[in-house]
Amino acid sequence: MSKDGLRHGALGASCAHLCVDMQNLFTGGTDWDTPWMKRVLPVVERITAAFPERTVFTRFIPASRPEEGEGTWARYWERWASMTLGQLSEEATELLPSLARFVPPAEVVDKRFYSPWYETDLHARLKRRGVDTLIITGAETDVCVLAAVLGAVDRGYRIIVPTDALCSSSDLTHDALLTLYRERYGQQVETALSEEVVAAWR
Repeated sequence: MSKDGLRHGALGASCAHLCVDMQNLFTGGTDWDTPWMKRVLPVVERITAAFPERTVFTRFIPASRPEEGEGTWARYWERWASMTLGQLSEEATELLPSLARFVPPAEVVDKRFYSPWYETDLHARLKRRGVDTLIITGAETDVCVLAAVLGAVDRGYRIIVPTDALCSSSDLTHDALLTLYRERYGQQVETALSEEVVAAWR
């Protein structure tokens, strides 16, 4: 098993922070409530505060109505009708307030699917800024964060996963994903505690 730590050196000007879906949508007793989010929020805040101008937040934007969506997404939104825009408050899709205060200079990318790379300009934005390394934080470890990590792998980014800056509603699959990164993605993904990550980002 690969050990935690930044095996490929310090982080510099070509590094950015990609924070996935830290939104009201996943707190406050909604059907997608993620209890861990409050616990990891201070960690994500510290990482963001280090370089807010090099942070990009993603926001997951649900379908407007249950009948929207192609293929299995139609079934998905029928199952989660309570989480469509027509059933939610206007504030539901907003970033958590303690993170929203960093925008600007931090940027926001809205997405309609798990992946932040599909039907968005995220990759183009990062390339314009010379980014080749991503610190990826947020929610959920085993859903949208997973999609963000695998999409970044395909695009050749060096990926840093701060293990104390991720959250999920499932302990079992959260732990499974960390094991997957450590054992199967050693060339692209490095896992470390946020304290080491921030100290190395200079």
